[in-house]
Amino acid sequence: MAAATGLAAASAALGAGDLAAAFTGPDTAPVIAVGSAAVDLSPTPLKEYAVRTFGAYDKTVLLGGIHLTAALLAAGAGWLSAGRPRTGAGVFAAFGVLGAWAALSRPGAGAADVVPALVAGLVGAATVLALSRMTGSAPQPVNTVPTIGHPTGGSAGQERRTGPAGTTRRAVLAVTGGTIAVGAVAVTGGRILADRLFDVGAVRASVRIPPAVEPLPPLPSPVRPKVAGLPPFVTSNTDFYRVDTALALPRIDPRRWALRIRGLVDHPLLLTFDDLLHEPLEEMDHTLSCVSNEVGGPYIGTTRWLGASLPALLRRAGVHRGADQLVGRSQDGMTIGTPLESVLDGRRALLAVAMNGEALPVAHGFPCRSVVPGFYGYASATKWLVDLDVTTFAAFDPYWVRRGWDRTGAVRTASRIDVPAPFARVPAGDVTVAGTAWATHHGIAAVEVRIDGGTWQQAMLAADAGPDLWRQWTHTWPGAAPGTHRIEVRATDATGAVQTGDRAAPYPSGATGWHSTVVTVT
Repeated sequence: MAAATGLAAASAALGAGDLAAAFTGPDTAPVIAVGSAAVDLSPTPLKEYAVRTFGAYDKTVLLGGIHLTAALLAAGAGWLSAGRPRTGAGVFAAFGVLGAWAALSRPGAGAADVVPALVAGLVGAATVLALSRMTGSAPQPVNTVPTIGHPTGGSAGQERRTGPAGTTRRAVLAVTGGTIAVGAVAVTGGRILADRLFDVGAVRASVRIPPAVEPLPPLPSPVRPKVAGLPPFVTSNTDFYRVDTALALPRIDPRRWALRIRGLVDHPLLLTFDDLLHEPLEEMDHTLSCVSNEVGGPYIGTTRWLGASLPALLRRAGVHRGADQLVGRSQDGMTIGTPLESVLDGRRALLAVAMNGEALPVAHGFPCRSVVPGFYGYASATKWLVDLDVTTFAAFDPYWVRRGWDRTGAVRTASRIDVPAPFARVPAGDVTVAGTAWATHHGIAAVEVRIDGGTWQQAMLAADAGPDLWRQWTHTWPGAAPGTHRIEVRATDATGAVQTGDRAAPYPSGATGWHSTVVTVT
C-alpha cells in the first residue's frame, strides 16, 4: 500500500507537470527537462554506446529509463511516507527542485520554464500527504490472542480496526488507483493540449515553398543498379536517419521565426522566414552522414535540398578577415561549428527550407537548417536554426568539440555492402554483390571487392551523380562454391586516396576500416 501511495503521487505529479508544460513548451515537461540535462551531462562514450546499441530508439530507451527510475524512487518515497508523511512529501518537493534546475540548465531557459517542475513537485507532495493521511485512517488487521470463550473456538483470529475517519481499505485502494488513472489521463491530456495550442504539423502543411530559380533536372536512372535489396538512391523523408539530442522536437512557428547572422561581420543580418523564401532558392543533391556511424552503418541518406545560398548571405553580411568558424545555434541550444573557409570556397551550401520537394519535416529542422557538403552532420547541419555566428575556433568550442570530437568533422571515405545481407544464404554459382560508397565533396572513383582475403577485384560503378553524393556499385562473384565466405569492400575517392583498412571507432573523427559481411553459399 505504501509503495502504491508513492506511485499514485508520482502519476499525479507527472500529469500536473505535463499539463503545465502545454503552456510553457513540451521541452519544459519534467521528464523531458531531466532527460535533456542527463543527455548533456552524459560522457561521450555513454552517448556513443546508446546510439550504437539502440540506434534511432536511444531517446525512447532514455525516457523509459527515467520513468522507471522515477517509479522506483516514488515507491521509496511512498514507503517513507507510511510512518513519516512529511519525509515522503519532501522527496517529491526535491524532485520538483531537481526538475526546475534541469529546466534552467537548458540554453535560453527562462523563468517560466521552471513552472511545470515546480507544479509537479507541489502536486506530488500534496498527493502523498493526502493519501498517507487516508492510509493511516484505513482499517488495519490486528493479530489477537485467543481467549477462553472466544467464538472462533480458541484459534488465532483477527480483528479489524477502523481509524478515526472510518475509512475502509477498499476506499483507499479505489482512491489510490483513481489517482494513478487521473495522472495518466492528465499526461495524455497535456500532450494533446500542447498539440492543440500549437499544431506545428498543420502550420508546416500550410507553408508554400517557392520553386528553385534554376531547378535541377531529375537524377538519371543509371545512378541506381537494378539489384533487389539495394537501397533507393534518394532517401525518402520518412526513412532519412535522425541522430540528435532533442528529446522533444522544437515547435517553431515560421511566422515568428527569425535568423540572425552576426559576429565578425560588417553588416549583421536579421532574416524572417518570408525574407528567406524571397531569396533566390537553389536546389542541391547531397548525401549527409553521421559521425556516429560504425563501418557500414545506416546513418546516412541522400536527398534533394532546397534553400537560400549560405555563401551569398555571408558575403552580403561582410565577413571580417581572421574569422575561421561559422557556428550555427539551434532553437534547443545545440551549437554546430563549421570551418568558414569551406563554406566560402565555392561549394554550394544552403540554408535549407525543404527536402525532397516538401517543407522540412519537423524532425529534420523545420523551418530552417544548414547543409554544408563535405562534413559530418555534427559539423555542418544545424537543425531548427536560429543563429549563425561568424567567429573563430580559438574563441568558441561548439557542443561536440567540447566533448572531444574532432574540430573539423570532414567526412571519411567509406563503402558498404548492402547485398547480400549479413549471414544470408545464397545459391552456389554466380552471386551478385552490391552496395554504396561515398566520399562527400570528393566523389568516388573506384570500388573494389574481395572474397576470403583474396585479390581485390574492380566493381562496376553506377552513374556518377556528383561529388557530393554517394555512388552505388555492383560486382559479380563468379562460381561461388558452397561454404561460408567473407566479402570485403573498399573505395578510392576522386583524389586517388584509397580507403584505409585500419579499424577505428567513430569517436573522435569518424569510423574507418573495410566493411565486410559473411554469407553461406549452399
